Amino acid sequence: MRRIRRRRRQTRRKPHSRVWERKRQIYFLREVTEYIRHIFSYVPMIVIKIFRVAVICLLAFLIVWNLGQRVSMIGDSMNPVLRNGDVVLVNRVVYNARRPRRGDVIVFKPKGNENSHYYIKRVVGLPGEEVKIIENSIYINGERLEEEYETTELDRVGLASDDIKLGDDEYFVLGDDRENSEDSRDADVGNVKREYIYGKAWFVLSPRDNFGFIKE
Repeated sequence: MRRIRRRRRQTRRKPHSRVWERKRQIYFLREVTEYIRHIFSYVPMIVIKIFRVAVICLLAFLIVWNLGQRVSMIGDSMNPVLRNGDVVLVNRVVYNARRPRRGDVIVFKPKGNENSHYYIKRVVGLPGEEVKIIENSIYINGERLEEEYETTELDRVGLASDDIKLGDDEYFVLGDDRENSEDSRDADVGNVKREYIYGKAWFVLSPRDNFGFIKE
């Protein structure tokens, strides 16, 4: 009789243990669910932060690419605005919105020669104009050009001894130090086409007296 009772007691305990096990499983699932919900509650915040960082990185890249491209000045043809070895920042997008203007300091490669270094000169003649140098003065469409920036004398005339008719996409450029400048007066440079212009020089990085925005 004792043995039978013990067996009965043991069989009665089994359902109880199963119920307890199920309760533990349910409790565990609830804990896991709450933990997952807690984690996912941070997802929108994380996504927003990642999006902000991505936007900031993109803007920084665009600013550096379009406004922060650096070019070194070779020679003293733009003295005193720029000196040999000066590092300048180039605005590459400004001419997507407008054409180069008279007085702009532009960066280009002569005749689009990719093997050449960048030239930095000042725009003097605009598309469609006639340019000629007479007695140390520049004449645009027959009228003497008054320049507000500092330059040297135009002792060397070069190609501009005759009228130079600029095309619809051509610019006549000169260095400010005209005694020591290779520019549109020379056959190796000539008129500068719009497609050869890399951008506008706008800021001097070199830690010298002319550090800052380029004078126009």
